Amino acid sequence: MTSINATPEPLGPTQVDGDTTPQPRMPDFKWSLAIALFLGGVLWIAPYVGSIAVLMPALVEDIAPDQKVALVGTLGIAGAALSLISNIIFGALSDATRTRFGARVPWIVGGAIVSAAALFMFGTATSVATLALWWCIYMTALNAIIAPMVAEISDRVPTERRGSVSGIYGVGMLIGGTASTSLAALFISTPSTGITLFAVMTLLSAVVFVAIAPRTSNIDAAREKVSAGQIVRTFRPPTKGARDFYLALFGKFFLVAGTYAVSNYQLYILTDYIQLEENGAAKVIAINGIIALVTGLVFGFLSGPLSDKVGRRKPFVIGAALVVAIGMIFPLAMPVAWAMVAYAVFLGIGQGTFTSVDQALNVDVLPDAGSAAKDLGILNVANSGGQILGPVIMSIVVTVTGGYALGFVAAIVLLIAAAITLAGIKSVK
Repeated sequence: MTSINATPEPLGPTQVDGDTTPQPRMPDFKWSLAIALFLGGVLWIAPYVGSIAVLMPALVEDIAPDQKVALVGTLGIAGAALSLISNIIFGALSDATRTRFGARVPWIVGGAIVSAAALFMFGTATSVATLALWWCIYMTALNAIIAPMVAEISDRVPTERRGSVSGIYGVGMLIGGTASTSLAALFISTPSTGITLFAVMTLLSAVVFVAIAPRTSNIDAAREKVSAGQIVRTFRPPTKGARDFYLALFGKFFLVAGTYAVSNYQLYILTDYIQLEENGAAKVIAINGIIALVTGLVFGFLSGPLSDKVGRRKPFVIGAALVVAIGMIFPLAMPVAWAMVAYAVFLGIGQGTFTSVDQALNVDVLPDAGSAAKDLGILNVANSGGQILGPVIMSIVVTVTGGYALGFVAAIVLLIAAAITLAGIKSVK
């Protein structure tokens, strides 16, 4: 694949009204970058989802069967907390990096090597302590891949192409995340073997990305002199011209929390709320997974390019939140199995649309492209935080009320809050 021309990175501050400072030119766009993001994304997310959803619980059951429920929950929370911090840190460090390979590549490659090694060691763990240690190292290092890789959209994709590239990356997330559970299921009886395979895939995420979309040197790019003030500025959240940035942050948080409040409790909703037997619930979950994947892929492929064509982001992300909320009305009003299937249709449409356009919106609201990876890492806090808090909210509501009906109401309120918050963004149509 041909490489981009040698334009220094990062691109520097975005243009603001009244600012006459010359802005660095966006590198010539190559579709090879979209392919690299798609394949690189599949190769890092598949091992993560397959491990945390299937192989980690299987391995925990082998090592500590009496503690499995609590331990899986603890590892999940610890990993999410580390992701919140490390995503921002690695993003900021990659923004400040100057090498002959560019700003992002050293972190992507280093993150892939360390996270692959840690995941392999996780698969060989024989005690709770070593299990926790290697999982925490894996989750920390994984974000050295994620933050710089996503920042490439800001660095190298012009505004009019960001919806399409974001959509391609989002579809990769859907495919990798969904297919990984089926692949992992083949290794339930031998989780260490499956985890070894996933470790190799994690390493390949960097190899494939760099091979398809290599960077050029940025050694000569401007860099602030190292000082206490510069270090603080490197890691602090944006403050100037960041109104829309924070609206995007909280809008995403509300949407993710509302979605995960229900999706993480599908099994219990089907057995305790809809009163299905476990086998019947498993069949509905399987059907819902297929429906959500198919509708998600269709709307994921369509939404990104359509967003570019019409030059708008907000209608897509606002619509995604409202579509998922509408889907939840079915099981809220009618506690029957087909209502959950109907919900899966709306969930797939909403998730596919949001995943496709979300990254483009995130990049468009960045207050300073020179700190893109760090600021995108802050925006990613909404993902991790929403995935943690959404199920907690559902758990509290169910515990207090003794049922899931008001849990659906709480999730719908969160999704409406997401739509209202995202509608407040002014700098992006």
